Amino acid sequence: MAKLRFKALELVSQRTVTEVSSTSQKISDYYGENVFGLDAMRSTLSSDYFKKLRRAIDAGEKVDRNLADTVAAAMKAWAVDKGATHYTHWFQPLTGATAEKHDSFFDLTSDGKAIESFKASALVQQEPDASSFPSGGIRNTFEARGYTAWDPSSPAFILESGGSKTLCIPTIFVSYTGEALDYKTPLLKSLNLLNEAAVPVCQYFDKDVSRVGVTLGIEQEYFLVDRALYDARPDLAISGRTVFGHSPAKGQQLEDHYFGSIPSRVHAFMVDFETAAHKLGIPLRTRHNEVAPSQFECAPTFEDASLAADHNQLLMDIMDKVAELHGFKVLLHEKPFKGINGSGKHNNWAMSTNTGVNLLSPGKKPKENLQFLTFFINTIQAVYKNADLLRATIASASNDHRLGANEAPPAIMSVFIGQQLTELLDEFERTEKVPMEKGDNMYMKLGIDKIPEILLDNTDRNRTSPFAFTGNKFEFRAVGSSANVSAPMTALNTMMANQLIEFRTKVDQLIDGQGMKKEIAIIQVLREYVVESKNIRFEGNGYSEEWAQEAERRGLSNVKSTPRALDVYHRQDVKDLFTKHGIFTEVELNARHEILLEEYIKKIQIESRVMGDLAMNHVIPTAVAYQNKLINNYKGLKELGLEDDYSDTMLESIKKMSGYISTIQKNVVAMIGQRKVANKIEDSRERAIFYCEEIYSYFDTIRHSVDKLELMVDDEDWPLVKYRELLFLR
Repeated sequence: MAKLRFKALELVSQRTVTEVSSTSQKISDYYGENVFGLDAMRSTLSSDYFKKLRRAIDAGEKVDRNLADTVAAAMKAWAVDKGATHYTHWFQPLTGATAEKHDSFFDLTSDGKAIESFKASALVQQEPDASSFPSGGIRNTFEARGYTAWDPSSPAFILESGGSKTLCIPTIFVSYTGEALDYKTPLLKSLNLLNEAAVPVCQYFDKDVSRVGVTLGIEQEYFLVDRALYDARPDLAISGRTVFGHSPAKGQQLEDHYFGSIPSRVHAFMVDFETAAHKLGIPLRTRHNEVAPSQFECAPTFEDASLAADHNQLLMDIMDKVAELHGFKVLLHEKPFKGINGSGKHNNWAMSTNTGVNLLSPGKKPKENLQFLTFFINTIQAVYKNADLLRATIASASNDHRLGANEAPPAIMSVFIGQQLTELLDEFERTEKVPMEKGDNMYMKLGIDKIPEILLDNTDRNRTSPFAFTGNKFEFRAVGSSANVSAPMTALNTMMANQLIEFRTKVDQLIDGQGMKKEIAIIQVLREYVVESKNIRFEGNGYSEEWAQEAERRGLSNVKSTPRALDVYHRQDVKDLFTKHGIFTEVELNARHEILLEEYIKKIQIESRVMGDLAMNHVIPTAVAYQNKLINNYKGLKELGLEDDYSDTMLESIKKMSGYISTIQKNVVAMIGQRKVANKIEDSRERAIFYCEEIYSYFDTIRHSVDKLELMVDDEDWPLVKYRELLFLR
C-alpha cells in the first residue's frame, strides 16, 4: 500500500493541464445543439404537428398515435443526422442514479435489407426489468415486468460516450401494476397539483392567469481529487468518503480558497464539462471555488422544475465522465472529508404564472404586494405544518454527516426571511394593512466617491438556515449534493398545493358565508397564518446551542439521524397528504420508506466493512512492522548502554502503539459481531436504528486510534494516501 501511495503521488506530480478544444463560438451559437428542442422540432415537424406537440408539452394534452408516429420519425431523422446509432429510455429509478438500456436504430426488413428504424411504439414505451431496481416490496424478484413511458415535457437529447452517440428519451418508470418506481412520476404529479391549486388563488388578483409553474435553480457543490489519489484510497472509492485520516495542518481555516483563483487543471475541467452541458441545453452560468480545499460549485439559471431536476441528474453524469479525461474524480458525497465543509445542493424554488409574474417577488402596488404576501405567507405556513416531512426528504446516511457541521444548515427545519420582511409581517399582524408599497430603492453608501452605490436586497442571506427567502425565491439549502432533488421538491410542491387549497377554502367561506370583501378575507386568513407559523421563523445562528434549546421550546423537531427522521412517512397526516392528492398511494409511500431504510443500512454496512478491512489488513500490519523497528532500535540503544530520554520516549511510543493496535483489533472484532446481530433483525426500521446507534458507535473509536497511529508511523511506511495529499490540487 505504501508503494501504491507513492506511485500515486508520483503520477500527480507529473500531471499537466489537459488541453481543451478551444472554440471561438459564443455559447449561444452551440447552446442546445444536442437537444431535440423547439428549434429541432420546428425544423423537422410540420406546422400542425409542431403545434400539437407544443400543446402536449405546455398544457399536458395527450399525445395521440399519429403525433407519436410523426415525432418518432422526426426524432430518428434528427438523431441519425447527428451521428446517433442507438436510442434509450433515460429514467431515474429509486437507486438515486439514472438508468438506460441502449437499443440500435438498426433493423432488418423481411428480405434481409438493413435499415434504420424507430417507431412510435419504441418512443412511447419500453420494458426494462423492474425486478432489478429497488421496489420496497411492491414487486417480487421473480416479477420482472416494468414500463418506461415517454415524458414529452422533457426534450430528448444526444449523449456521446466512447465515440458513440445515443439518443436519450426522458421517461417515467412504473411497475406492471402501475406503482411509480422512480423519482420523476411523483414530481410531475406534484407540479400538476400545484398548478391546479395555485391558479384559482392567482385569479383573486388576475383573471388572466391560467397556469402556474414551478421554477428551480440548483446550485451543485462537489469536490475534485486526483484520480490516482482516489484509486489509492479504498475507502473513498468504495464508500465515497474517507473513514480514516487526521485533519491536515492546513484545511480551510485561512478561508483563502473560497472564490479564489481557480486552479489551471480544474479550470480546464470546468470549461470542458460546461461546454458539454451547454450543448445539452443545461444553462450553466456560474463556476467558482467553494470554501473547503478542493471544493467547487457550478450553478445554472432557473428552469421549469421537472427539467431542472432532469438536467441536474444529467449534469452529475457529465461531470463524472469529463473528470476522467482530466485525471480527476468528482466526489458528490455530502461529507467526504471530516473537519471541513461538506457539499450541498441548494434548491432555489419559486412559482411563476403564464403571464410572466414571479409569485414570490414583491410588486410595485399594494394589490401586487397582497398577491406576493399570499404566496409568501402560505409557503411559510406550509413549511411550518410539514417541517418533519421536509426534514425526512433530505435524510440519508451521507447527509447526516453534513447537517449542522461546517456551514451546512442544522437538522432543525426553520425559515429565514430577513429583518425587513420580519418587520413587515409583524406590522401586518398588528395593523391589518397591506405593507410594502414599493418606493425608492434602498442603497448602501460606502463613503468612497469612485465606488457606485450598492443596491440593497430586501433580505440578507443566512448560511445556517435550511429554508431561506432570498429576495424572490426560497432557497432550500439542506438538500445533499448527491441527492435526486425530485424527492424534496415533490414534497415541497405537494405541501404548498395542499396549503393553497386550504387557504382558498377559508377565504371563499368568508366571502360566500359572511359576505366579506375579497381583500379583507384574504388579509384575515393571512394574519392567522402569520401568527400560527411564527415559531418556524428564525433569523439567528442555526449552529448555536441556544437555537437548539430555543427550537425545543418552540416545539420544533431536531431529528439528527436518518432512521428516526424517516418515521414521518408512517404518520397518518403525511399519508393523508400524499394519498388524498394522488401523489403516492399508501403502498408506494411504504415502499419508499422501506427503500430509504435499506439504502441507509447498506451504506453503513459498506463503510464498516471497508473500515474493518483497512484497519486489520493495512493499518495494523504497517503499525506492527514500524513498532518492531522501534523495538529493535530500543534494544540496540540498551545494548550499547545509550539509554537516555530519547530511549524513554521511544519506549513510551511502543507502549502507546500497542494500546492503539489492541483498541483497533478489539473494536473491529466487536463491530463485526454487532453487524451479525443487526442482520438478524427482521424489521428494517429497527435494523437501521441498530446500525445507526450501535454499529456507528465503533467508528469514532477505531478512527481515533488509526489517526493516532498515522501520526506515529514513519511517513514513508504509512499505507494510505493522506488528507493533505487528497486535498492538494495543482
